[in-house]
Amino acid sequence: MNAMELWQRYEAWLYYHEGLELYVDVSRMGFTPDLVNRLMPKFDTAFKAMADLEAGAIANPDEGRMVGHYWLRDPDLAPGNLAIEIRDGLAKIEDFTAKVHRGDIKPPTADRFTDILSVGIGGSALGPQFVAEALAPLHSPLNIHFVDNTDPAGIDRVLDQIGDRLKSTLVIVISKSGGTPETRNGMVEDKRRYERAGLDFAPCAVAITMPGSKLSQVGKNEGWLAEFAMFDWVGGRTSELSAVGLLAAALQGIDIRAMLAGAREMDVATRVHDLKQNPAALLALAWY
Repeated sequence: MNAMELWQRYEAWLYYHEGLELYVDVSRMGFTPDLVNRLMPKFDTAFKAMADLEAGAIANPDEGRMVGHYWLRDPDLAPGNLAIEIRDGLAKIEDFTAKVHRGDIKPPTADRFTDILSVGIGGSALGPQFVAEALAPLHSPLNIHFVDNTDPAGIDRVLDQIGDRLKSTLVIVISKSGGTPETRNGMVEDKRRYERAGLDFAPCAVAITMPGSKLSQVGKNEGWLAEFAMFDWVGGRTSELSAVGLLAAALQGIDIRAMLAGAREMDVATRVHDLKQNPAALLALAWY
């Protein structure tokens, strides 16, 4: 293509969303008009499938589960009584966070919590890590640390970095099923470090899990500080805007309502049934 043709292609395919201040430019990717025409029936099918998914269609036939992480940021779209559960969960996170920041909820041997130790793996770790790096204020109310694998030396290194602040560290253990071996191993190692330091683990521990799970039972039996619910219709890799990510983000001083609002606006943008006006569809075309 000559310079004029490239410019015209750029103008024809450039996407911009004013509210999100998002640009997507796929014009230099090697797709042809013929390929686009051949793919349009597939995009029409994908648009319908996405709409069905968000309306509550069973997306996991083996387990009979819906996929509804979209509802976390727009509860009005959730079927049945799920909207109430979503809103109640968010309110519980905000109430707990406010009490921690004020010092109403505090560790047994310190005036307030200073640090967070997040224990999880996969989506339960990667989302909170990304948000902490991207959005946490420079001087967070609580500093966050992660145990996201079973490397003993790595776990020791994280705990050594916390050092004497272990007595004022809030441990968040995240496991949807409550039986994830890697997360359990990290929890056991952390508990051992608390015990060696002469500290009581339970008043500093929070579980994020499905109600009735193995982790939930451990927390109840040992008298952990709190439990926040995960939903069976939210997968690990899409769980950042559930309690998995929102609790840690709120404790770090991040505006979680703004996070949810931004995600909600992006959801609306990616529901548009027009290839050129849908940023997710444009990226799918480019990757295809």
